[in-house]
Amino acid sequence: MDFEFSEEQKQFLAEVEAFLDEHQDPEVMDPTRENMAQICDTPARRAFMAKVGEKGWLGMTWPKEYGGSEQDGVYEYLLNEALARRGAPQIGKGVGIIGKTLIRHGSEKLKREFLPKILRNEVEFAIGYSEPNAGSDAASMQLRATRDGDGWRLNGQKTWTTSAHFAEWYWVGARTDPDAPKHHGITLFLVPLDHPGLTIRPIWTMGDERTNEVFFDDVFVHDDYVVGEVNKGFQYIAQALDLERFTMFTYSQIDERIKLLVEYVRTATRDGEPLKDDPVVRQRIARLVTEGEVARLLGLRFVHESMRSVDPPRAEASEYKLYATELSKRVADASMDIAGPGSQLRVGTEEAPMAGRAESTYRYTVIDTIGGGTSEVQKNIIATRKLGLPRNF
Repeated sequence: MDFEFSEEQKQFLAEVEAFLDEHQDPEVMDPTRENMAQICDTPARRAFMAKVGEKGWLGMTWPKEYGGSEQDGVYEYLLNEALARRGAPQIGKGVGIIGKTLIRHGSEKLKREFLPKILRNEVEFAIGYSEPNAGSDAASMQLRATRDGDGWRLNGQKTWTTSAHFAEWYWVGARTDPDAPKHHGITLFLVPLDHPGLTIRPIWTMGDERTNEVFFDDVFVHDDYVVGEVNKGFQYIAQALDLERFTMFTYSQIDERIKLLVEYVRTATRDGEPLKDDPVVRQRIARLVTEGEVARLLGLRFVHESMRSVDPPRAEASEYKLYATELSKRVADASMDIAGPGSQLRVGTEEAPMAGRAESTYRYTVIDTIGGGTSEVQKNIIATRKLGLPRNF
């Protein structure tokens, strides 16, 4: 594969950067919010993403019949990385997970209702896979959906649902056939989050970001809001998770923090001696920079492979997600170690090393290794899908 961007791609990236310069706004762009926290959770951030939609940049890879421009996936990659680098909201769940799944498997009604709104950023979604006893193992979900006339009654609980407190719609998996094997008998539904049968309670993470637990009490969902075929939901979820593992864990955030650490080492002193002359520090920095380049290339390989196939490349998505999020933790660890006790000061403290960025990323990067499937889950996928090892290895 060619690792260089074409002139057209470089021109597009320059246009994106100019757009971001023009709309620079600290209420919208906060680089200290990491990856999954780069969401449209405020009116200012939603308005900003609506402007991105006006540029025709949301859903660029979609078919033209659904409002897209059928661009190669590399353009979506360039846009998302540029947004993440500035700390702006990412293109996120609507364009990737929901939009692309509806295009492949949704009814014409669902396509007509949701796809235009996604392109204009007029709707936000929450994703409901995880449950108290089914975290990264989505196939073990037990939220029950029972037949009731021309629809379904949902009862049970979801947890770790980011965005449920501000989104309009819930993209949720439920078990419609309790007697089927665990990877079957699951169906995807779209549920309005203002449904009276839903109760949303906050869970605050160690990264200062809110997620939620959601309780279903006799929530009725009409058949019109079933996504795809009944009992085929897990197959759709598996495809969508591959997109999530790549698009929601960007490389540019890691790269910016490596650069911040390098700049700190370049100018800081310890016991009167330049920190950049310490051989141990130099070795650690060199390793992180090298590993950062590996993460970048793994991301580009996913983009390359996804352009060659209709379905997202599952093993490559897991390879990138595993490597990038574990590297993100290593960068945070190194920033704390190298900067010393001052690195424990809270983010935004001007007199702290790197303005306290190390402290916040140290807490938040742990979450990245869990969201979208834990590192252990990614290792299992790589072992079975890429290395051909048996499931009971």
